[in-house]
Amino acid sequence: MLSIVVAMDKNNVIGKDNELIWHLPEDLKHFKNLTTNHTIIMGRKTFESLGRVLPNRKHIIFSRNSDFKVDNENVNIVHNISQIQNLIQSEEEAFVIGGAKIYSLLLPYVKKMYITKIYQEFEGDTYFPQFDEKMWNIINRKKGIRNEKNDLDYEFITYQRI
Repeated sequence: MLSIVVAMDKNNVIGKDNELIWHLPEDLKHFKNLTTNHTIIMGRKTFESLGRVLPNRKHIIFSRNSDFKVDNENVNIVHNISQIQNLIQSEEEAFVIGGAKIYSLLLPYVKKMYITKIYQEFEGDTYFPQFDEKMWNIINRKKGIRNEKNDLDYEFITYQRI
């Protein structure tokens, strides 16, 4: 089963110059709690923006470049959607973590979305794709903690496909 994990501003901005625009430690903790001991799926640029292989996670990286390699037993490079059919059809949850092209490619196969909605506008160059909210139920909603380390208004929203 594929699920999406994403943080976005009120206009669906998710990044700029291949980086996150905001720093929310609570969102990073949320991401870690969701994805640890699971498979994470991403594009090559997202992988490069991480700067490393994340611990305790299997990484699947989409790349059009057949020469792209990562020398790590927890990393698998794929070039098309047919190479992850087993994950799409599995009962075990795997998490799509970006970027925008990968979200767009895999959104039709996703059963759940874990969205951190940040109630502020940011200048960015990368957006989460539009989705029809009538096709999704909100199954969980939790206001984020605002404090000196997390100085934005945000909430965690979990959607399940109807």
